[in-house]
Amino acid sequence: MKKDVKILVVDDEEIVRTSLLDWLQEDGYQVDAAEDGFKALEKIKEQPWDIALVDLKMPKMDGLQLLQKMKEIEPAIQVIMITAYATVNTAVQAIKDGAYDYLVKPFNPEEISLLIERLVQSQELVKEISLLRKQLEKQYQFHDLISKNRGMQAVFDLAHTVSKSNSNVLILGESGTGKELLARAIHNESLRADGPFVPVSCVALTETLLESELFGHEKGAFTDAVAQKKGKFELADGGTIFLDEIGDISPKLQLNLLRVIQEREVTRVGGTNPVKVDARVIAATNRNLKKAVEDGTFRDDLYYRLNVISVEIPPLRERKEDIPLLAHHFLEQFNITMEKKVERISEEALDILMRYDWPGNVRELENVVERAMVITKANLIKAEELHLSPEVARGDVSPPTLGDKSLRAMEKSHIERILNENNWNIQKSAEVLNIDRVTLYNKIKKYNLKKT
Repeated sequence: MKKDVKILVVDDEEIVRTSLLDWLQEDGYQVDAAEDGFKALEKIKEQPWDIALVDLKMPKMDGLQLLQKMKEIEPAIQVIMITAYATVNTAVQAIKDGAYDYLVKPFNPEEISLLIERLVQSQELVKEISLLRKQLEKQYQFHDLISKNRGMQAVFDLAHTVSKSNSNVLILGESGTGKELLARAIHNESLRADGPFVPVSCVALTETLLESELFGHEKGAFTDAVAQKKGKFELADGGTIFLDEIGDISPKLQLNLLRVIQEREVTRVGGTNPVKVDARVIAATNRNLKKAVEDGTFRDDLYYRLNVISVEIPPLRERKEDIPLLAHHFLEQFNITMEKKVERISEEALDILMRYDWPGNVRELENVVERAMVITKANLIKAEELHLSPEVARGDVSPPTLGDKSLRAMEKSHIERILNENNWNIQKSAEVLNIDRVTLYNKIKKYNLKKT
């Protein structure tokens, strides 16, 4: 609708400003004017504008300078440059700097009307595409998880069905695939949705600390136990406890956990009186627990207690059709949290994202988009802002081979690359990998990684 379109006219000649205001108001647009670049910037800071008509040659600040500053404040604004000094160089430079088009004085009202009408139609199309994208996300969304892959849709369907029961659930999948998000979605769909959701990382703590974290402790149970503390199972009473990386807990804790699940009660460390708990258990792991049972490193009775219902999340490389959907979803999220207005990801950048095999899965994609959003100063993410390795940008990444060994090698290679990129700064590397320092140290030890 024309009445919803706001146009700002910036020209130092009063007759030009007046003429343009009259023509555009007759066409039904909301219009205002500024006599120089500084006053125009004040108006842009006060409220958003859809279109600006800007004179190229003005005192104090020329049109090209104003164009750049406008785009910094309002990346979505479309600028039409106006000048009586038409040269190829200025026209090309204006377009390069982000101008929509270029008009030469003298011009007639019909010429202006047709150009702006075409621009408004183009903007409406962009808004429609954005709306359709959001509708598409909603169609393929299960709470905070997004996918249009058939395998993931089957996961969503199963999770939706599982959520209505109180049975324990085991979520399988590589690191970064969204296991905790799925666990939260199951909880939020369940009859326990009004109860607490309590996540616990089983790999981030030592055995002693994890035991206290899960089951609580009594005052004086050990040196630092200066007061009684409830464990995560007690805190999850009436809700859901999510045990992440369950495959990494010690045999002693496996036995303790089995007792809690069977008896539905916990005994705090240093205590003697059991406490009744009613918490649904959702566990997750990136390990092959069935093989761990066969190897004798994981208790079979605990495995069967946890694995009442099993849900496996496929890795991102097996559902590449989700990459554009997820990338734009993260873009819109970071637009809100960073207070930016980045509209899209360039075709070249999307092509690179599609070629990459994502050993860190959705979490790695989110980190790549976040870094690009921090770096970019334009209204789109460009290929060079993705911060992926040169071989990825060139398309020299070979597809992964299947099997446990290849996945192990992929994780090792990815961690080693992130460490080298950050000069082996453990804190920075852990943040990029979206894991804690203890987990990263364990991975370095596991793969025998060394700084070269």
